[in-house]
Amino acid sequence: MKPTLFVLAAGMGSRYGGLKQLDGLGPSGETIMDYSIYDAVNAGFGKLVFVIRKSFEEDFREKIVKKYERKIPVELVFQEPEMLPKGFTPHPERVKPWGTNHAVMMGKEVIHEPFAVINADDFYGRESFKVLADFLSTLEKSENRYCMVGYRVGNTLSESGMVARGVCETDANGNLTGVVERTQVMRVDGDVSYKEENDRWVAIDDHAPVSMNMWGFTPDYFSYSDDFFVKFLEENADNLKAEFFIPLLVNQLTVSGTVTVKVLDTPSKWFGVTYAEDRPEVVAKLKNLAVSGVYPSPLW
Repeated sequence: MKPTLFVLAAGMGSRYGGLKQLDGLGPSGETIMDYSIYDAVNAGFGKLVFVIRKSFEEDFREKIVKKYERKIPVELVFQEPEMLPKGFTPHPERVKPWGTNHAVMMGKEVIHEPFAVINADDFYGRESFKVLADFLSTLEKSENRYCMVGYRVGNTLSESGMVARGVCETDANGNLTGVVERTQVMRVDGDVSYKEENDRWVAIDDHAPVSMNMWGFTPDYFSYSDDFFVKFLEENADNLKAEFFIPLLVNQLTVSGTVTVKVLDTPSKWFGVTYAEDRPEVVAKLKNLAVSGVYPSPLW
């Protein structure tokens, strides 16, 4: 059974000011998501699931789903703030959904096979989809064995300013033991460095693995999410800004010894539009990938 690609796109409408402005950054107007789906299809993923907001379903089907459905089976699921377990209701002033792991939970009814989770607007690179597909294809009857793609931190920086990165710690088997959030990361005097609390720059290895929200799970992850989300809501239901993030649950499951999360190395360079100033750089990178023959133009 081929793995499924689950694309987190519920923030897309607000982030882009409407789908009509979904940014065509590639040389033939491709979006970053087009490249992810192209790479995933070629890596061996067999189904595509998008999680979106109901408010832009019609637009999304017209502009996005139509583009892919002849190439790979496509499903849509929806994430809304009121989609909560029995007994819970959102604060009346809550407008945002409940974060990335809440988005993942919306796939429970349509995903019954190993699956990958990615952001809609990050460029991950073809090698990353290949290592992810290869690992997931070994998990058909497995439970409690997950993975994440660990990018080499030097391949994830912005030339426009500092970035926040979750630096991964692993054991001797390459399994995740923890993620340390570094909020100010950039290259200083040639070295990848982060700023300590006392404003001192500390160099880290260019190859140190960081999480860019590219995960691999099996369907048992939905049950853990359901259980933990109830506990999360008991503490945070009235907090307008509280979000149920994937690393929150993954950390809980790894620290307790319930699951293992293999950190998969990739040589791919991650990029995205973290700052407005990043856009020309991203356009140039995609153009170079087309000119050098890594991708056709147009993609499809």
